Amino acid sequence: MVPDHDIELNALGHTMSLAEGTTYTVRGPSRSPVVTQQPAGFKNACGRFVDTFRRDESSAGLKNDPSFHDNGGGHSVRGGLSSNESREHHGARYFDLRGATAKTASSLLARELKGRHLQMIAIGGSIGTGLFVASGKALSDGGPASVLLAYLFVGVMLYCTVQALGELAVIFPVAGSFSAFSTRFLDPSWGFAMGWNYALQWIIVLPLEILAGAMTIGYWNAELNKAIFITMFLIVIIVINLFGVKGYGEAEFVFAIIKVTAVIGFILLGIVINIGGTPTEGYIGGKYWQSPGGFHNGFKGFCSVFVTAAFAYAGTELVGLAAAETANPRKSLPTAIKQVFWRISLFYIVSLTLVGLLVPYNDPRLLGGNSVADASASPFVIAIESAGATVLPSIMNGVILVSVISVGNSAVFGSSRTLAALAEQGQAPRILAYVDRRGRPLVAILITSAFGLLAYLADVPGQSDIFNWLLAISGLSTIFTWASTCLAHIRLRQAWAHNNRSLSDMAFRAQGGVIGSYIGLGCNCLILVAQVWISVDPIRKPDTVLSPMDYAQSFFLQCLAIPVVLVFFLGHKLWYQTTIVKIEDMDIDTGRRDFGRLGIIKAQEEEERQAWPQWKRIYRVIC
Repeated sequence: MVPDHDIELNALGHTMSLAEGTTYTVRGPSRSPVVTQQPAGFKNACGRFVDTFRRDESSAGLKNDPSFHDNGGGHSVRGGLSSNESREHHGARYFDLRGATAKTASSLLARELKGRHLQMIAIGGSIGTGLFVASGKALSDGGPASVLLAYLFVGVMLYCTVQALGELAVIFPVAGSFSAFSTRFLDPSWGFAMGWNYALQWIIVLPLEILAGAMTIGYWNAELNKAIFITMFLIVIIVINLFGVKGYGEAEFVFAIIKVTAVIGFILLGIVINIGGTPTEGYIGGKYWQSPGGFHNGFKGFCSVFVTAAFAYAGTELVGLAAAETANPRKSLPTAIKQVFWRISLFYIVSLTLVGLLVPYNDPRLLGGNSVADASASPFVIAIESAGATVLPSIMNGVILVSVISVGNSAVFGSSRTLAALAEQGQAPRILAYVDRRGRPLVAILITSAFGLLAYLADVPGQSDIFNWLLAISGLSTIFTWASTCLAHIRLRQAWAHNNRSLSDMAFRAQGGVIGSYIGLGCNCLILVAQVWISVDPIRKPDTVLSPMDYAQSFFLQCLAIPVVLVFFLGHKLWYQTTIVKIEDMDIDTGRRDFGRLGIIKAQEEEERQAWPQWKRIYRVIC
């Protein structure tokens, strides 16, 4: 078999930088459809197809390579020990930090994503119910001014976070980036909690998005059985992911183009509606900011919008998760990371500003949805309907339908890759680490997809409560993930300085630097505090008295993710007795891609930039 992919790694134990030429390259398995020798009667298309689902034989060779394991003499590393320290475990429980780091770096996942895939994943990869539907509840709770300020606040925080993630992912394009970075630079137990929390988030989002798609069909014909469309959407999502990471990338590329086109079209239409008015009234302007007003429920209403905004932005970080399956992360990832600026400014801030101008927060249709998945409460659809349009609301619902399928597709991708990476690190059942000849984490994909069957609960009485409780399990998952990413970036920079490394050795640096990560970390903590306050003292109608049971239910529906994360974290820590990884003990070499003549490449790029006109220089800074 001729290898066609390089997995470039540093040998464990090396402490010098890439600039000093201490890298070491391991050939990864070919992802071309090479077939092993079969009996003469078995050489047919069906046989070749089945053969692609088998584990690649070369994976055993990689996993038996002593460079990726401990020394084989029964020695291991307890979380927090240096790479040169080991201890006799004699059958006692321990966490092999060095082995976990090496295995995520030597992932057998196919590297087939291109720059255009990453850019579209960054721009429109998670535009779905969070923006199109859940923003209606945010508008109702906080008013248009609260929505604008909260989404802008979370957008700034996310920009800093994604920049930090970009720096980490370009240097270490390893499998399961979020959990791997927390395991490697913070604490193995915290990485375990972050990995499972992130996987659970997407596992639960999958049936919710499928249900949202089935409910969207009801806009045209409410009498149709939802189970029919749940089956169709689930099959489409599974088939896309079974085509591998390239199939996922191509599907997201098409979905993102549709969503981006729709949002731009809505922005243009919204401007026309606002200026030209509706059939029942003339020029709208900013009158809904005056009556009923820009804010609703005061400061509490403002705080209530934060988590809704975080839910809407969730999925942007998938760019970092996809780094391990990108052909050239050094070139593709920085451009995709910078695209977040456009997504925040154009697709969220501008579109939601127009929504606040076109739909008053007291519109009864905003509260008409049966659940967070019900597109009938979408302020985007309401705004278009108010203009008297007949066809456009159906088109917008069609876009929402595409969006929920897209997010469901991302849910399978995000959860399956995270579960596979956890399994590689010994933090999940080993079977989940199964990667077939085409570089697909097959078992993880199938198990994740099986949770989509929960969408069939759509016709069960009380399905809204069921999904609310399921969503509560990981409702704050993105906040924990983003905060951990910022903290991991801060710790990496500290370890980088401790080892006397130059920042010029980094192929990509966060535009906000360490300060940006501190801002991102602080903003995430503020959102978490605001959410706890709202859950303890929820928004309620005047003269409404809540019982102690109502308060308890409100808290756990909003903050159930906090005890879930603590159970994962403390359980793993008590089991393995891990400690915080010290700065001087961090491994900042394993998994780094050898960019070859990085200094020469940078000099050539700088020489090319000198010939650019001024507008292009400015453009390339932000995009």
